[in-house]
Amino acid sequence: MEYEEVALRPGMLPALSSAQIMAIINGLCVLARQQQIYFSWRPHLPDSDDDMVLELALAAGTPYIITNNLKDFRGAESLGIRAITAAQALTRIDY
Repeated sequence: MEYEEVALRPGMLPALSSAQIMAIINGLCVLARQQQIYFSWRPHLPDSDDDMVLELALAAGTPYIITNNLKDFRGAESLGIRAITAAQALTRIDY
């Protein structure tokens, strides 16, 4: 829901229509695995929506959160999660 909220903001993705954005998000949902969150780590970050993403990363055991808002996830490293950009993530993929 956070992706949808942000992606549909006016001017966020000007090259795509709302329908195209929703098709991409729905495609991601088809590929995704639902992860139950058992513990709350709030408040940890300034934005509660970002706390939700951090809690999900912790529950899933992932070492990274991929975002272009690195500053919003300052402090995540104290819980063992590193915020990186999409470009940084692509350099870590083993082809």
